[in-house]
Amino acid sequence: MFATALTVALCFIVWAAVAPDNIAEVGSTMQSWVVRNLGWMYGAITVACAVFMIVIACRSTGRIKLGPDDAEPDFSTVTWISMLFAAGLGIGPIFYDPMEPLQHFLNPPPTTDAEGGTMEAVRSALSQAVLHQASFAWGIYALVGGSLAYTTYRRGRVPLISAVFEPIFPDGSNRVLGKIIDVAAVLVTLFGTATSLGIGALQIRTGTSILTGKPLEGNGFVVVAMSVLTVVFIISAVSGVKRGIALLSNINMGLVIALGLFVLVTGSTVFLLDLLPSTVYNLAENLLAMFQVSASEGKVEEEFLTSWTTLLWAWWISWSPFVGMFIAKISRGRTIREFATVVVLVPSAISIAWFVIFGGTSIRMNLDGLGLEIKESGENVMFDIMDNLPFTGVTSIVVLIAVVIFFVTAADSATVVMGSMSQSGRAFPSKPVTIIWGAALGLIAIFLLLAGGRNALSGLQSIMVSCSVPFALIIIGMMVSWWKDLSNDPATIRRRYARSAVYKGVAKGIDEHGDDFVFGVDPVPAEEGAGAHFDSEDPELTDWYTDATSEDPEEARKQREEEAAATPDPWAAYSRTQENRAAAEAAEAAEKDAKEKDADG
Repeated sequence: MFATALTVALCFIVWAAVAPDNIAEVGSTMQSWVVRNLGWMYGAITVACAVFMIVIACRSTGRIKLGPDDAEPDFSTVTWISMLFAAGLGIGPIFYDPMEPLQHFLNPPPTTDAEGGTMEAVRSALSQAVLHQASFAWGIYALVGGSLAYTTYRRGRVPLISAVFEPIFPDGSNRVLGKIIDVAAVLVTLFGTATSLGIGALQIRTGTSILTGKPLEGNGFVVVAMSVLTVVFIISAVSGVKRGIALLSNINMGLVIALGLFVLVTGSTVFLLDLLPSTVYNLAENLLAMFQVSASEGKVEEEFLTSWTTLLWAWWISWSPFVGMFIAKISRGRTIREFATVVVLVPSAISIAWFVIFGGTSIRMNLDGLGLEIKESGENVMFDIMDNLPFTGVTSIVVLIAVVIFFVTAADSATVVMGSMSQSGRAFPSKPVTIIWGAALGLIAIFLLLAGGRNALSGLQSIMVSCSVPFALIIIGMMVSWWKDLSNDPATIRRRYARSAVYKGVAKGIDEHGDDFVFGVDPVPAEEGAGAHFDSEDPELTDWYTDATSEDPEEARKQREEEAAATPDPWAAYSRTQENRAAAEAAEAAEKDAKEKDADG
């Protein structure tokens, strides 16, 4: 799979080099077709993902762990949230959270009659931005990440997107369709991330130019910056998830909180605090109207969807294999309810707060006549905000540092995930493969910039939006497959038995003794028991799952050694090792204590 993905990647690179204008034209044409004909599908899938996560979290399935019943999380909750935030949002918030609300404020979306640049347009601008990048978008990540974590750590399958489809077509990872799905996931991750890194490099150039007061034209600075940052994120990637991404994510979370509090305190505090609840209320009030905007209504609606709603939701879907795989890797040991609640709500709440603080500040400064405007793609807005607040030099440097860290963490995460996927789901991809994918990310971004600048990048971005179409269909399949898996999970089966046993026991007691009986647990013939209509020994339902608290320690140890010898570091072996470790260590300790007591006796 590694060779196939790399070959296809090289073909795209040659295309960008030979005909950058053509790649932009083809991408734009494909994107327009997707918006006109499939825009409705993106809205439906986005809502379906959020609703699906709410349902499985609120049902009894919410108590199921992403791992064995006794699994514990690998990361603290704070570190986990920091990693979610940094990997899932990338460099976008620093530049586009203040820019998008300002854009909608100056040019209101078709869902409102408010005049641009007036107070009436403030809340609709913020709520539209929140719709694009808050709860619904994170529902997509939660679905992909949760289903991957479940299939890997609970079911013990290979950590690949194709493995999620095991209930629909068994052994899917080894079938042609499964291979196509996994190769597509690698390619979408590679080009989607490379495109974002290229745009990020241009944004870093803008920030550096603003800070130094010197225009940085040409590609020289971009090439140097990209080269340095590529080396940095490769080092971070090969150092391991815990030491690399966790450290950077915690640092960046601190910078983000500090920036938000600084702008809130030194800016229009009361105005921003008033906007927070009113933005959420406005979103809830106009949610249906926002979803009903269709490209078939007219040119204005089509252009808006192309530039914003469909573009952003398709982009989130395109990133879902990469971010979902990373979220799965850091979420082992969480319950489904905890996972769904945190992954959907916490980053969304942070995003809403950020949009209100930074977007509200950019709008307020525009209303106050401070000359805040959007230049080029909007990279200037955050720095212009800092320029109108105290300690401009210090805060602008902090912003630039945060951008760089977001850049590194996103690229770091993508590199690790691509290495894992291209090596059939290895938990820790080999360093050479990690370095190859990291170098490919940096080189593709640099090459696209040199080949055609923004044309090549925007064209490839449009192509990635079009490539999200098959992944949108894959996401539907993932919902169906995960639901089928959850329906015969041991926890679900135990609850099914319990309900049946209680019902049958109480019914029989009332029939035979009225209300004068004691509920018991005496054995009965198989045809009369709670599982009369269920084969609890069916190997298809039971062989895959091992209860860590009841497995024989010696057998567990032998099985771990056999799996480790047969499989070079797959997540499945890693998962089973973690499952059985506690039981094995407990047995060893008990055996040691027994020997010591015998010796003392």
